[in-house]
Amino acid sequence: MIKVGIVGGTGYTGVELLRLLAQHEKAEVALITSRSEAGIGVTELFPNLRGVYDALSFTAPDAKLLAACDLVFFATPHGVAHELAPELLDKGCTLIDLSADFRLQDKDEWAKWYGKAHGAPQLLDEAVYGLAEVNREAIKNARLIAVPGCYPTAVQLGFWPLLNAGIADNARLIADCKSGVSGAGRAANVGSLLCEASESLSAYAVNGHRHLPEIRQGLRLAAGGEVGLTFVPHLAPMIRGIHATLYAEVIDHKRDLQALYEQHYQGSPFVDVLPAGSHPATRTVRGSNICRIAVHRPQKGDTVVVLSVIDNLLKGASGQAVQCMNLRFGLEETLGLAQIPALL
Repeated sequence: MIKVGIVGGTGYTGVELLRLLAQHEKAEVALITSRSEAGIGVTELFPNLRGVYDALSFTAPDAKLLAACDLVFFATPHGVAHELAPELLDKGCTLIDLSADFRLQDKDEWAKWYGKAHGAPQLLDEAVYGLAEVNREAIKNARLIAVPGCYPTAVQLGFWPLLNAGIADNARLIADCKSGVSGAGRAANVGSLLCEASESLSAYAVNGHRHLPEIRQGLRLAAGGEVGLTFVPHLAPMIRGIHATLYAEVIDHKRDLQALYEQHYQGSPFVDVLPAGSHPATRTVRGSNICRIAVHRPQKGDTVVVLSVIDNLLKGASGQAVQCMNLRFGLEETLGLAQIPALL
């Protein structure tokens, strides 16, 4: 049994981790921390977990207690994992970080986008990017795993086969993405209020979103060189989900793109390449760790349109973290992640 600690368990990703791990036959949550809710029972804050975590309460973060765990998840704001990661790694813990603290390989790039110096640059070289469909073997031996962001997951999985095959114009990529309001987190925010977000659709961060350098970093790896990417995120009037509409100019018109995607993701249990002509909806992945992809070439022209949908809290965060845990500890990759999407 894997003894698990969770740092920062009061946000949406934290409670989703608790829900997933409650159904995992090889993991047990021994410790969950929250500075603001220390001393409060987990089920007082999250009644949906009654009968599962009745004896578990939030505690203040304590490195000594966390070090007794086999695995520690960080479901925290950016910058928190920097403080505790070195000590916990020295104690022999495996760390899976759901924040952006170790996603970017360049400490200066991280500082530019997150507004402060990187707190643990010495760990960047060994941090493994936790996109299993790309880094499955590296994750199996990693001490420190950086779980990808929600937008980066949907965009990279959608673009990867095209760029890796060398049949797209790498300089002219467009990612037009929509996210549910849970992507903004659980903290009080005017923009996430029902009256603000309902019955409306709006773009934001057009001049630069924090996920842009992460997406570029992954796409450079896929393409084997620099890429030109325009990334525009939108806030959609729904609670959860990411819908990424991706555009690329194709160079090789003879390739069967449907076959390319099906072959590329053969053996990837959480990527579902839909039949030709399909239009995936976010409701078809809600509450699951699945990414559904459809590939189109309108009017058989030069532009390829890839549709990629995920649940931002599962495949875009907590589900992907559990997927990484399974790989790291030699378990079946799908263990504890067999939830069927809830359409309603």
